[in-house]
Amino acid sequence: MTNNFGESNVPNQPAETGDEWELAKLFEQHSERLTQMIRLRMDRRLQKRVDAADVLQESYVECAKRFAEYRKNSSMPLYVWVRFLTCQKLIDLHRYHLGTKIRDVNQEVSLYHGALPQASNVLLAAQLMGHLTSASRVAIRAETQVRVQEALNRMAPLDREVLILRHFEMLTNEETSHVLSLKKTAASNRYIRALKRLKAIVASIPGLSEE
Repeated sequence: MTNNFGESNVPNQPAETGDEWELAKLFEQHSERLTQMIRLRMDRRLQKRVDAADVLQESYVECAKRFAEYRKNSSMPLYVWVRFLTCQKLIDLHRYHLGTKIRDVNQEVSLYHGALPQASNVLLAAQLMGHLTSASRVAIRAETQVRVQEALNRMAPLDREVLILRHFEMLTNEETSHVLSLKKTAASNRYIRALKRLKAIVASIPGLSEE
């Protein structure tokens, strides 16, 4: 295969198997979503040492090793499973390079019976200002971004996580329901409430207006 996730990067795998092709194709199609997740949840100290592309490559190798196991036992959608292993790889890198537990573990939503890296409010605020303001009128001032970060901190943890999954990580409602172990209707309703809360927050901050 010619992309970065071809068979030459997967040790001890037969060349061009159907499963391997499917997995490589998924990484190619969804690399933007996975990269977005990695960047949002990577500690800024770690960003100086590890590139998101390296995390993605290591995740692919791990997924390739465990793909047969997934096929036999998992009812999880394939993308959700790949995202989960990518998150686990990110956790390992945090622990290895920073030598500490992931920050604010007790305040994070517990997914798959374990805390995932919390999305950076700094990056969320920066993206939120970019998404919800007209580019011609944007004047990014430190005090404005701090207010956005504080507003995000005031959101309920689950509402914040649903918003991140749907709005920033670009997960579907079905994928979000699997990640958070919610029914589809519950995940959808939670997202609608979180989005309304987000719009109210944005409306309360001077200098931010929807396009």
